[in-house]
Amino acid sequence: MTSGLRHDAADARKARDTATAVHRGPSVSGALTALERIPTVVLDDHLDIARHVAQRIASVIRARNAEGRDAVLGLATGSTPIGVYRELIRMHRDEGLSFQRVVSFNLDEYYPMAPDNIHSYHRFMWENLFSHVDADRARVHIPDGTVARADLEAWCKGYEQAIRDAGGIDVQILGIGKTGHIGFNEPGSGEQSRTRPVHLDAVTRRDAAADFFGEEFVPREAVTMGVATIFEAREIIIIATGEHKARVVNRAVEGPIDIEVAATFLQRHRATTFYVDAAAGSELTRTATPWLLDEVEWTPMLTLEAVTWLSRKVGKAILKLTQHDYAEHKLSSLVARHGSPGAVNGLVFNELGAKIRGKSKLPQGKRIVCFSPHPDDDVISMGGILRKLTENGNDIIVAYMTSGNIAVFDYDVRRHVDFLMRMHRDHRIGGAEVDTEAQKVHDFLAAKKPGDVDIPEVADIKRVIREAEAISGLETVGLSAANGRFLNLPFYQTGEVKKDPIGPADVAIVRALLEETKPEMIFVAGDLSDPHGTHRMCKEAIDEAIAELWPNRLRGPQAHRMHRASDPQPKAEAPEVWLYRGAWQEWPVTEATWLVPMSQEELRLKIQAIFKHQSQKDSMPFPGQDDREFWQRVEQRNKDTAGILDELGLAEYFAMEAYVVD
Repeated sequence: MTSGLRHDAADARKARDTATAVHRGPSVSGALTALERIPTVVLDDHLDIARHVAQRIASVIRARNAEGRDAVLGLATGSTPIGVYRELIRMHRDEGLSFQRVVSFNLDEYYPMAPDNIHSYHRFMWENLFSHVDADRARVHIPDGTVARADLEAWCKGYEQAIRDAGGIDVQILGIGKTGHIGFNEPGSGEQSRTRPVHLDAVTRRDAAADFFGEEFVPREAVTMGVATIFEAREIIIIATGEHKARVVNRAVEGPIDIEVAATFLQRHRATTFYVDAAAGSELTRTATPWLLDEVEWTPMLTLEAVTWLSRKVGKAILKLTQHDYAEHKLSSLVARHGSPGAVNGLVFNELGAKIRGKSKLPQGKRIVCFSPHPDDDVISMGGILRKLTENGNDIIVAYMTSGNIAVFDYDVRRHVDFLMRMHRDHRIGGAEVDTEAQKVHDFLAAKKPGDVDIPEVADIKRVIREAEAISGLETVGLSAANGRFLNLPFYQTGEVKKDPIGPADVAIVRALLEETKPEMIFVAGDLSDPHGTHRMCKEAIDEAIAELWPNRLRGPQAHRMHRASDPQPKAEAPEVWLYRGAWQEWPVTEATWLVPMSQEELRLKIQAIFKHQSQKDSMPFPGQDDREFWQRVEQRNKDTAGILDELGLAEYFAMEAYVVD
């Protein structure tokens, strides 16, 4: 290594160590991170990550340019780095950050893939970064998905040479796949691998299925930088967000190096930093079981988590845990704090029991707004409580935030159009426009290619299909069409899986509904593992609207019982906000503020409401990694939540939904 490269590596390590020291915080000791083989920064959410990573990239650009050199960036695609790119665009616009002396090399590209294809990473980068800044097209390098196969090996060698000619990559940005892949270095990729064509793993192709409107349309190959190529970057920043990445983050950071998990190779890199949000970092030992590593402060929440963990670990009900159980699992200090095992057992048992809220303990006669990102999230995630709230005489509005029309198969449109045409031929409905519009739809669908944006007529039919299903679902739980509102937020109306950022128009629509309905309670989707990001974006619009209307609103379990003294004359009392999950994951019983039990009949009714969404049954367009239909996932999760309480020795229920007061 030359002296210049040694200096650059030292700078990268210094920046990494400073960031780690700041963001781990004074309460996180070295002992708590002892198992972490990659320095890891845990921030509150993806926006915090975007700001910190963008600031680091900007500092490198400015430092290199001040030295009279180009800054060389390794860039990634996908949903993970979009926030970083948006922040870099803002810094270019508001702070004068220039990209004229930036040379960039992208990690990968599908093969074969035309650069103007809707799915190409070339198009992704120009739409999400380069076209919004002063980037020099000649300095932008993205793997070419159009190279003839016979020339591909030579092209890959040329890409490696171009990186070397640029002086090597200063900062490489990475995401991480569910298999632990970085770039398209799938399981089995060697540490010495270089830029090359690869066959895509089945899990990777399934993850990409949503973007391609079906797994069968996902390319089977790609061109990617190799592990060794990535390793030559002077600094590496790897990002992960969402609870669905928690397991692989733990594996990459704390597990042994394994050729089946390419991200584990980063443990050997001289200056790699992992940036994760709280959800993605939730399975790190420092978060999940910190008492196994060091002395901890026994807060009420940590006490609850520790005793629940111990109960499940040893297979005993909470009230049966002994001094020996606590001592064997490094929890003696917890017993000492409370005086005896019986004292701490009783405390946690009672705290968990207090979370259970049957129908009689749920709100009555209140104004309630339930925000449903897609037209079926309401019944999928909170169908049980919706029925109970209806029976309790609450005034309920279910606000469907997006049309969900991209999740309707084309054959459903053909079926509905065929119905109309048959009705027209049988003279049951009139109007020459029926035949004209039906033929237009038929002709478009006949020529449509995977990923093509629907014409307005087709998009409208898909929207109406989902709206009708949503109303049918409401009726199943005892509500009616009068209880439904279809907001059709603008951010969703791209016709593509990729959506626009949340903007003022989205927030204004949500705010207008809140001003009109003056809710005392709001239900919001907190299931941020949504693979398309719609739940996250909808929550962002709601959060901004609430912040505008109630800027001093308290958050947390005590929010509904307290007011700020500094806000003596609020326009209206801030609503209580309950976060639900259920489409992909459920709140753990320790995190839940309230646990709402369901009988066998109530769960059956909830599943019937889910069945009303016929366009989403049998074969979902975007199933993720779980082959089961939503009703099957819901049934298992709701039963499992109740089962955990049974394991812990509390009351036995058939099924349960979980909620967190925000």
